[in-house]
Parts: sequence; structure tokens; C-alpha cells
Amino acid sequence: MAGANTAAIAFIGFGEVGQTFSRGLLANEGVAIRAYDLLFGSEAGSRLETAAAELGVTRAASAQEACAGAAFVFSAVTADRAEAVAAEAACWLNPGQIFVDVNSAAPSTKQRAAAAVTASGADYLEAAVMAPVLKPGLKVAILSGGPKAQAASEALNGLGMNLTPVSDIYGRASAMKLCRSIVIKGLEALMVDCAAACEAWDVKDPVFASLNATFPSIDFHALAADMRERVATHGVRRSAEMREAAEMLGVANLHPGLAKAIAEAQLRGARRKEQAR
Repeated sequence: MAGANTAAIAFIGFGEVGQTFSRGLLANEGVAIRAYDLLFGSEAGSRLETAAAELGVTRAASAQEACAGAAFVFSAVTADRAEAVAAEAACWLNPGQIFVDVNSAAPSTKQRAAAAVTASGADYLEAAVMAPVLKPGLKVAILSGGPKAQAASEALNGLGMNLTPVSDIYGRASAMKLCRSIVIKGLEALMVDCAAACEAWDVKDPVFASLNATFPSIDFHALAADMRERVATHGVRRSAEMREAAEMLGVANLHPGLAKAIAEAQLRGARRKEQAR
């Protein structure tokens, strides 16, 4: 990759994904990471700065500074910022660099982001992260897409990642993720509302016993507790993801109402946790 140091990696956005991936990537000898986050330099960003220092990640003063000379530039921001970050990065990316978009965005969003990045001469790797990253860490399953998906995935897998190329067409990897997310995030929303209704009417035990009889392989008490915690902890991010799913449905001339309702339910669940503090 001409013009890029293959041992240098950049992160735009240094939240859970950026920190988790950095921890794993830095286990490779010779890898150096620079990161930039909008919150750096603010009171709210002090926790992120501390995490960067503890991991050995260099804090950059700007996204451009973080990306300079990096072989791989990971965009790990919020779904609503994914396209804007790609467009901004295109102003300073160079041929030989690979922009890895791991944001949970709609296929159409990824296609527009890819167009902006590739116009700079850099390459764009669509990356759909298929599970929460904390437990699997760097080994979390990721679907990759784009003309350079095979080569870029092999290079990143050599650093300990777990990318599976699924298409040379931008958008397909994200479509696979978001179609699945309609079910997963929808089930979470259903279980949270079901459990809340059961508790309001003091009928949780008989209702869950009935569900267990219908689906004997599922422990509904455990499932409800697990999904309530997932929504409470990750509902804001998952709400944004489901809004991207709604855009995906709209582009395909399918009704987005269910995805929008799931987005609202995920956000309600997260706000309940905030209000309880």
C-alpha cells in the first residue's frame, strides 16, 4: 500500500468500538494507533482520553492528524455521523489508505460514503459488525464488502480480526446486518415491553410459564432480564441503528414503520435507565 505505513492505524471515534479494537490491535508487534474523538479536550471526553493513555493510543488533535500516513482508518462514530465523517475524511485521505467504515448505517448511507472516499483515491471497506464487541473483542464477526474487501480483510485478519468478505458491491454487508437487526432489536423491544406490562399487572410468572411451554428451549425470565439490560445499556446506539434500518426499507419501497417503532422503543428503554439514576 503505497504512501501508507502498514503498522499505523487510525481511529475516528474512540468509544467502545475504538477502544476495544485498539486493545486487540496493539497486541501485534509494531502496530501504532492514533485516535481522534470530537469529545477530546472537553470535560465529557476526559474518560476517553484516560482510556487512550492507558491503552497506549496517541491522542490526535484532529481527525486529519490521526489519519496521516495510516494504512487503515477506522470510522467508529455514531450512525448519523457516518456519512459526514467519510465526506470530511475524503478531503485528506490519499491513495493507498483504506477507510474502514464499521458504523451501523444503511446500505444507501454506506454507498454514498464509499463514493466520497473513493473519489479521493483512497479505498473504502464496508464493514458490518454483527455483534456487541465487548466480549469477543477483536474477534467479533464482521461482514466486509467492496472491491477491495478480500485483500483488506486478509490484511486485517492477519492482525487478529475476524472479517468475512461477502460482496464486492457496497451495501450488501450492511443490508445483511440491518435485516438481521430488525429481528434482534425487535425481539429486545418486545421483551422489554412484555416484561414491563407483566410487572404492571403482576402476571409475569404465569405469562412466562405459558411462553416457556410454547417455546421450551427459551428461559423467558432470563431472556427478559438480559434484553432489558441490553436495551438500557445500548438503546441509544441501537435506536440510531434502527433508524438506519428504516432508511434501508424506505429505499427498497418497503414500509419503515416497524423499524421506526423499534427505534423509539429502544430509546425509551435507554431513557428509563437514565431516569433511574
